[in-house]
Amino acid sequence: MCGRYVSPDQAAIERAWHIGRSTGNPFKQRYNVAPTTQIPILRSRPGPDAGFALAEARWGLIPPWWKEAKPPQSTFNARAEDAASKPMWRQAFRHSRCLVPAVGYYEWKSAESVDPATGEVRRTRQPYFIHPADGRLICFAGLLSAYRAADETVELSCAILTRAAAGASGEIHHRMPVVVPEPELERWVDSEVSNPEEVMHILEHARIDFQYYPVSTRLNTAKEDDEELVRPLQ
Repeated sequence: MCGRYVSPDQAAIERAWHIGRSTGNPFKQRYNVAPTTQIPILRSRPGPDAGFALAEARWGLIPPWWKEAKPPQSTFNARAEDAASKPMWRQAFRHSRCLVPAVGYYEWKSAESVDPATGEVRRTRQPYFIHPADGRLICFAGLLSAYRAADETVELSCAILTRAAAGASGEIHHRMPVVVPEPELERWVDSEVSNPEEVMHILEHARIDFQYYPVSTRLNTAKEDDEELVRPLQ
């Protein structure tokens, strides 16, 4: 799964994917992005100029047909294996996909520690920062929804696709986010690519070349958000 990640600042995203500068308030780099918050996404730019448009969306997908007053729970991740068929995801999987820029993501692994004073063995959850071996920015495969609320306002929301872990990531957790390879980024957001088999074919080339190291358990609190969170434990 992917429940926390590191998001680049706006300037880094614009440089990496050749997006024109926005005149609005730029968003800063975030070191502990959590579900239900607003996150930067890339989607296809309409019109004759091909490329990406930068936008923000709620991390936690709300499908267009949702009628409840409260948003659905636990829709920040979608299993790639089920996305083409499950009602929550299938419309976005076929027609409305996005990219979620990232520096890397976090995952937790159970560990044991011994209290030197008492000898008591304690079980802990040790967080790890998982990042690309080449150090470049990556993009998670995202599903995008435009939800019209009761007051007629339109809210963008998204989910990150996950898959069975492979490579070094599998040593930490059995699931990992789907990371779209650079040559497939434009196809992933292309609404003309709507056949589920063709969409799944893009996911077959997902990147797995990642490294990891342990980081501070301060990450276990969603309110923490500073660059010390990504520093390796000494």
